[in-house]
Amino acid sequence: MNEPLLTEPRRTAPVGLLVKAVEGLRKSVAGIAALVFVLRDQGSIVWIAVGVILLVLTVQIGIAWLKWHRLTFHVGAEDIRVESGVLARAARSVPYERIQDVSLEQGPIARLLGLVEVRFETGAGGADDLALTYLTAAEGEELRELVRARRDGMPEAVETDEAATPPATVLFAMGPRRVVTFGLFEFSLAVIAVLFGVTQQFDFLLPFDIWDFDLWQERLAGPGAQLAGMGVAAQVVGGLLAAASLVALGLATGVVRTALREWGFVLERTDKGFRRRRGLLTRTDVVMPVHRVQAMTVGTRLLRRLFGWHGLSFVSLAQDAGSANHVVAPFGKLEEVWPVAAAAGFTPPAPDAEWHRACTAYRFDSLLLAGLVGLVPAAALLGAGLYPFAAIPLALGAALATGDWIAWRNTLHTLDARQILSRRGWLVPRLDIAPRIKLQSVDFRQGPLGRWHGYGTLHLGLAGGTFEIPGVPVERAREVRKAVLASIAEADFSELNRG
Repeated sequence: MNEPLLTEPRRTAPVGLLVKAVEGLRKSVAGIAALVFVLRDQGSIVWIAVGVILLVLTVQIGIAWLKWHRLTFHVGAEDIRVESGVLARAARSVPYERIQDVSLEQGPIARLLGLVEVRFETGAGGADDLALTYLTAAEGEELRELVRARRDGMPEAVETDEAATPPATVLFAMGPRRVVTFGLFEFSLAVIAVLFGVTQQFDFLLPFDIWDFDLWQERLAGPGAQLAGMGVAAQVVGGLLAAASLVALGLATGVVRTALREWGFVLERTDKGFRRRRGLLTRTDVVMPVHRVQAMTVGTRLLRRLFGWHGLSFVSLAQDAGSANHVVAPFGKLEEVWPVAAAAGFTPPAPDAEWHRACTAYRFDSLLLAGLVGLVPAAALLGAGLYPFAAIPLALGAALATGDWIAWRNTLHTLDARQILSRRGWLVPRLDIAPRIKLQSVDFRQGPLGRWHGYGTLHLGLAGGTFEIPGVPVERAREVRKAVLASIAEADFSELNRG
């Protein structure tokens, strides 16, 4: 992509028509199967299927060509403009200062053809973001660098001095062994849900009615009688084997899903910010400028915690797969995670930090409300004479009250010279940290019980995310608000956004 070509409207790469046609064919699988089933008596089903696929593929290529021919983009001095539409025309302009980031994504077919999808993230997310599909990999990379340079008001050099560009530093990476280990902790039975959906869509192709309960009883009557005649020990062994098969299926599904998403995970610190690349079939390449990092979260899960595994996410102004959280270290030890956080300017809590827990009145009110969930229906059941059933809501209320007490014990916050920190969770703990200088506002909200007992919830305005601290006494809320507002007042945001 040379600079003179940017002065006039351009089209995307023509070879991208093939990718779009194949994608359209994939989305038409259900319709193709239905049409083949309807025409099955007209000849060989194989040739019918081939003919239907060729027909659909031809139609998809024709539609893709019309859309491609009518779509142009222009990279101007102030904005990027995209015009599209076959019959009804639409023109959209996005100023560079509204573009949060530019990311590159490659599906499996696009990777084979050396193409990328260029996404211009505006912070609105979803369909409001702008995307160009597809450009060559070299054009996509050059366009990303050009848009970033114009967005940041940097002079555009005709030739890039590669010697002057500092080398990228790898902050975190996951090899095949780490990815497989990660997948073992991502137990999932999603494959069963997929098979269930497939049987619903294509049940007309099966030689029998899969939803006929009586038919299944007849088919299982013989094996069931044989199993019943083998004794209790054989039945127990059979049940254990069935459970083991289910566990093996869940583990295998977790490994496959994780490998597809995280294969080749690399996080680098470049002169442009944090660059993350990952994916086996669909490869994504995202660069997140350091100054756009608003907060961080270190979290784990029950089993991962037992083995010391944690994950690190950054809250950013740009979107990552529809979320403000960018996963920058999905599966690592704390000694691997904290250097990544330090590269973004975060520091771990000091050993002697003074942690503040929610007030006692908040704990009492939470326990009272949780207890009422069980006491009210239990009293109704007792009044109706259903004494044995009254134990169920009582047990539920006791469980909720216990959960609230545990949550209160493990919900803490503290301030240091630069940050505000919040801890939550016992079995699944997480630590949230936000620089005080990047907070937008401080909002203290009180409900009826909070106003009565003198506590409320602190809502800290955070671009791209949320930061809440419940059960904060009024006096403590005033201290936090004063400290945060003092930090905000010290910031020169015109310089902060360039950092």
